[in-house]
Amino acid sequence: MIDRIESLEPDLNSFITLTPERALKQAELADQRLRGSGQEPTALTGVPVMVKDNFSTQGVETTAASKILKGYIPPYDGTAVQLLKESGAVILGKGNLDEFAMGSSNENSAFGPVHNPWNTDRVPGGSSGGPGAAVAAGECFVGFGSDTGGSIRQPAALCGVVGMKPTYGLVSRYGLLAFGSSLDQIGPMTRSVADCADALNVISNHDHRDSTSVPAPFADFGHDLEAGVSGMNIGVPSEYLVDGIEPGVRSAFEASLKTLEDLGANISETSLPLTDHALAVYYIIAPSECSANLARYDGVKYGFSEQDADSMWDAYEKTRQRGFGPEVKRRIMLGTYALSSGYYDAYYLKAQQVRTIIRQEFESEFEKFDALVMATSPTTAFKLGEKMDDPVQMYLNDVLTLPANIAGIPGISVPSGLSNGLPTGLQIMAKPLGEEAMFRIAYAYEQATDWHNMTPEL
Repeated sequence: MIDRIESLEPDLNSFITLTPERALKQAELADQRLRGSGQEPTALTGVPVMVKDNFSTQGVETTAASKILKGYIPPYDGTAVQLLKESGAVILGKGNLDEFAMGSSNENSAFGPVHNPWNTDRVPGGSSGGPGAAVAAGECFVGFGSDTGGSIRQPAALCGVVGMKPTYGLVSRYGLLAFGSSLDQIGPMTRSVADCADALNVISNHDHRDSTSVPAPFADFGHDLEAGVSGMNIGVPSEYLVDGIEPGVRSAFEASLKTLEDLGANISETSLPLTDHALAVYYIIAPSECSANLARYDGVKYGFSEQDADSMWDAYEKTRQRGFGPEVKRRIMLGTYALSSGYYDAYYLKAQQVRTIIRQEFESEFEKFDALVMATSPTTAFKLGEKMDDPVQMYLNDVLTLPANIAGIPGISVPSGLSNGLPTGLQIMAKPLGEEAMFRIAYAYEQATDWHNMTPEL
């Protein structure tokens, strides 16, 4: 795996930091465990994985793809990383991403863009573009990313792999560098649905260090995979067939519905009218939380610090001016404005009220349906640089994924076809803590098609 990474990285740029020596030591320990000495092996024992570079990793530089965290080496592991180490997984290194997970194309990284292995002139999606591209290219078996508005599912779709966002609170956020605290969730990206369920089993737990961690019983999420979908009720929200959806993506989605119907599922059209407001709600709440969360990066305790300054306030200003990239600055300013005196009630408070109604709308749908399905991304992978000068067009890439984050529900993307030689994704959403039903539908669809066996020619 290390040899493959070294040969492919000049074309892909999936990794920010490689840790081969640590990985080989972890692999030796995994070998011993698999031979029966020590702890029982888990599903991930000995499996080479990547973690996104916004996961705190003890002793390894953690940058969130930002200049402002240059040289920052965490003194502790985040909970997800700790659980991976305890499981015997082999961590190969830290994955590239949009700076502080803000972006839909992985072009906002201070370490350069990630390239899609299906076509290196195109984006891999974002913000977890590094893990998505690495899994698709065979640089690792599992990539762990974070999903604030689609940052796992959208790159999974664009790279032709499986990627899922768990129910909010199912995976501890302790040690995840925060972007939007009420939206962020850690999740896995894999080549198959079964692997995805196995990976979620390892990283999900109740964690007293994360006040939003759910105390739910943690089952084996893959135990019911082969039960099939016969008799299950699946809703298709009409609002998710948006005007900007590419013809090839629409065709792949319609074919997916036919497959699920042939498997015995009851497919019905439904309506989620507030979906039209979800994008606006997200782009008030997420920047507001980002504005608060990123206030801590001032160059005083860690990371980049501008020394050529006349005063403390001048040093703060120059550190943030030179440390943050343009997209992060844009979102900080949007969020600061929305939270400012005189605008808080008109923007942030109203967005939170609409968010509650959106969540209630989903709850009423899940009284009728076992799951909701839609395309993951309205487009396939677009060309590098194509949308960088148009933030609104870039933000629209998340229109089909971000409602799940607003509602706190689980969502998964599975490969659903090719359009002009580029992958498309089918997205399945379930009720809170409804991961088992979601995996069951995803697995049935995966096994009935051959799309998950697609690999890019590198």
